[in-house]
Amino acid sequence: MRTNAVSNLNRTRWLTLIGTIITQFALGSVYTWSLFNGQLSTKLDQPISRVAFSFGLLSLGLAVASSVAGKLQERFGVRNVTIAAGVLMAVGFFLTAHANNLFMLYLSAGVLVGLADGAGYLMSLSNCVKWFPERKGVVSACAIGAYGLGSLGFKFICGYLLSISTLEHTFIIWGLLAMAMIIVGGLMMKDAPKQEVKTVNNHREQPRDFSLAEAMRMPQYWMLALMFLTACMSGLYVIGVAKDIGQGMVHLSALTAANAVTVIAIANLSGRLVLGVLSDKMARIRVVSIAQVISLVGMSILLFTHMNEAMFFGSLACVAFSFGGTITVYPSLVSDFFGLNNLTKNYGVIYLGFGIGSILGSLIASLFGGFVVTFSLITVLLIISLSISATIRLPNKEQQAHNTLQHV
Repeated sequence: MRTNAVSNLNRTRWLTLIGTIITQFALGSVYTWSLFNGQLSTKLDQPISRVAFSFGLLSLGLAVASSVAGKLQERFGVRNVTIAAGVLMAVGFFLTAHANNLFMLYLSAGVLVGLADGAGYLMSLSNCVKWFPERKGVVSACAIGAYGLGSLGFKFICGYLLSISTLEHTFIIWGLLAMAMIIVGGLMMKDAPKQEVKTVNNHREQPRDFSLAEAMRMPQYWMLALMFLTACMSGLYVIGVAKDIGQGMVHLSALTAANAVTVIAIANLSGRLVLGVLSDKMARIRVVSIAQVISLVGMSILLFTHMNEAMFFGSLACVAFSFGGTITVYPSLVSDFFGLNNLTKNYGVIYLGFGIGSILGSLIASLFGGFVVTFSLITVLLIISLSISATIRLPNKEQQAHNTLQHV
């Protein structure tokens, strides 16, 4: 009987992993959005910059929904919330297909699709990590790698659909395909069992679980939040303006500068896989330090050198590798600090840094004029983050030391 129970549990967690990978692949499709800016600009008779703002709203909606997904999971379960996210995404794309003004586009593609993506993304990822406490880094790499691959896979799917069909039909088919994948993935998932803290001689072997309120009272929580915001701001800003940097600062042709998209995709995915796997072999906070150093190298090239083509692509690769690796390691890192059971909630608030970071870089660039000021601020924040990652300690260390002294 015991063997059967273990076998069933093992089967359930592997099915959950497969379901999470399928779901993440579909959710990652939103990162093909730039394919549609040109045609939407023509259809709505609006500048591309205004149309592209819908993706900023999407990123913000994604971060906000991620921060409340833990509450939804508690009430309805991971399967039901995932399926609802798939349906909402399809509705968002259907309304996007029929949007005939900017407000409708912002509401459908920005708010609805962003909320759907966020509700499914962080919750299904955190749930999957909880199923594999002994392989948190590898599992995060698989799930977040699938999210990254989704943007690449749907780039070809949506590109093909646009070549054979209308813009409206492409949005509808995209929504239906994503919904089908998310529902199939959701049906394969189950809520992870509550993690039990083992005790030996009245001592806890694992860090105790912190509720969100407890975690937010710890200085370590806000240190992790600042490091995450910095990583997201550097990655999202540089990735968003990579082509413009190539043309404006390195004087590359539009065609050559466009190769930045491919370099970023490869480096981003490599960072997710390499640093995700590495985070199971060494202390995760040290992996984050490595990512920060690599990002600093990339930012230093952008700031302090007269770039040629090779150095430009090298700097992009450094920033994208670091960004991909950091967001892969972070769920497991937060669980190291504050426990697995409340991971979705505890990481959810930190994940708001993704949404804030997505608009902060562009906002600073527009207020203070261009790349150099923004790069300088990001570099300062990276140096502060590196000093934090070098000195931060787990919040339960003092408590464990106190317990040990009492026992002695």
